[in-house]
Amino acid sequence: MTITTLSSRELNQDVSRAKKAAGKGPVIITDRGKPAHVLLSFEEYQRLTGQRRTIVEALSMPGLSEIEIEFPRSRALPRPATFE
Repeated sequence: MTITTLSSRELNQDVSRAKKAAGKGPVIITDRGKPAHVLLSFEEYQRLTGQRRTIVEALSMPGLSEIEIEFPRSRALPRPATFE
């Protein structure tokens, strides 16, 4: 992982450079020489915030209909519920 530091002025002059650098690691953006912001790729942001796909998103992925899965039938008999 590469950490890049850019001044606000450098960011404004070359946004595409900052976006490319964010693909390799965090980009620290400074204001008057002091760190003020961090630019991350969206994937890195999701990893850091712990955001995961929902079950709907996971099941709507292309190609899933082509996967064959067989679930064996359970031979266990139902038991009466006990309430204590």
